[in-house]
Amino acid sequence: MAAINAINRLRYILHQLNSGQLPLEDLKRNIEYAALVLETAYMDETRRICDEDDDLAEVTPETVPDEVREWLAATFTRQNVATKREKPKFKSVANAIRTGIFFDKMFRKTQTVLAPIPPEIATLMKNVNSWSFDSFHLNEVSDGHALKYVGFELFNRYGFLERFKIPYQTLENYLLALEVGYSKHNNPYHNTIHAADVTQSSHFMLSQTGLANSLSDLELLAVLFGALIHDYEHTGHTNSFHIQSGSHFALLYNDRSVLENHHVSSCFRILKEDDKNIFERLTREEFRELRNMVIEIVLATDMSTHFVQIKTMKNMLSLPEGIDKNKALCLIVHACDISHPSKPWELHSRWTEGVLEEFFRQGDLEASMGLPYSPLCDRHTVHVAESQIGFIDFIVEPTMVVCGELLNKMVEPLVSLPPTDTLFPPSNGLDRTASSNALSPLPEGRNSSASPSSQIRRLPINYSGKLDIPNPWVRYLQDNKQTWKERAAKEEAERKAQEETENNVDN
Repeated sequence: MAAINAINRLRYILHQLNSGQLPLEDLKRNIEYAALVLETAYMDETRRICDEDDDLAEVTPETVPDEVREWLAATFTRQNVATKREKPKFKSVANAIRTGIFFDKMFRKTQTVLAPIPPEIATLMKNVNSWSFDSFHLNEVSDGHALKYVGFELFNRYGFLERFKIPYQTLENYLLALEVGYSKHNNPYHNTIHAADVTQSSHFMLSQTGLANSLSDLELLAVLFGALIHDYEHTGHTNSFHIQSGSHFALLYNDRSVLENHHVSSCFRILKEDDKNIFERLTREEFRELRNMVIEIVLATDMSTHFVQIKTMKNMLSLPEGIDKNKALCLIVHACDISHPSKPWELHSRWTEGVLEEFFRQGDLEASMGLPYSPLCDRHTVHVAESQIGFIDFIVEPTMVVCGELLNKMVEPLVSLPPTDTLFPPSNGLDRTASSNALSPLPEGRNSSASPSSQIRRLPINYSGKLDIPNPWVRYLQDNKQTWKERAAKEEAERKAQEETENNVDN
């Protein structure tokens, strides 16, 4: 009965907090009561499971991590400090493991580690789950630190600081180093704002489509870290330019994915600095797996691999064997890298201005070096509207269609799976991820706009109980293409009018 009362009180507290009606004294009193009930339950369970003998050695390392085994032995076995160490004894190994994980998860939920985010930035981050998130505005409000705060926010939301034991100061040092690298060449497009935008878009693909439910914490980290670093120290030139000009990077990487190799290599070198090694506490196996995934993700942002990726994914979608998860993650980050035509016009038009100015600067350099102009790099001949229509029709739209199909194929099987986390059932009843992969919920307040983990690992189910993966890019692609077509028609009319005027003058 006491436990039921505690549960009711906690639910009442949550309701009052959500409505902003709970006085501080009431909050303290109810938390103290709940703590007392849990403490009593803890003591009772400890006594119950330690009554009779059973061998903890039966629990294999694959079943329970060493850290949990040691904690269980120290907490739930009868060991005298001054006596010879003996094998831990339990009445029920299964109960011991279950109880250990229960209290370990409770501890994680109440001791969540967060990177600090100023209130004015936290307000903007309330929109971070939206496909229409404005990284330009964030960069202005944060005084040029869009990448840092997107990194902070998402590492908070996914519980990475706690899960991978990352000190927030180390994370800040690393993100600031990334911002320095992204600003090195003063690029109009490949800069910190672009990195923040691609990372946030990748977050949308993970969290709002249900894809996060099929991924481990390490895979989620690989996607977001790969997005953060994917264009680090971009020179503002294409791989083709580096190869044609015989640049240092082309010679270093043998003309193969020149920039992408530099991005990922340089970012892993930053980790060698003691105050920037955010992965220091990963196990050797975790780091090796993470590194392999990140390298593959960043190299897949090389546009020369685009059609191969699309063809490969289409073939996988037609086969019953399923989809290679790593290739799917690579395609998703690649899609987010080229996704600006699928964003609202206000964002897309601004990105278009930036990328074309970057192309034109390369064209100016090519002219000064006696090299032929690369496509879209001659500022005197490029037809902006037509170039964007072609980009949408042949590159972006087919990519987003394939992404939609792979998301459906990867997420749809999860809808019929029964809930596995019975200790902490999700409030919306839609969380289908195993408890071992559950992300810690983040308390509101504490300088962060972070939402509970159910916002990360949730399935987009409509009122009919069917999977309904959001695809806002479809509408924006059509709207933007129509706008460009109207502009192209207007430009063509103006060009013809100008030609007629010139002919009349000549005559």
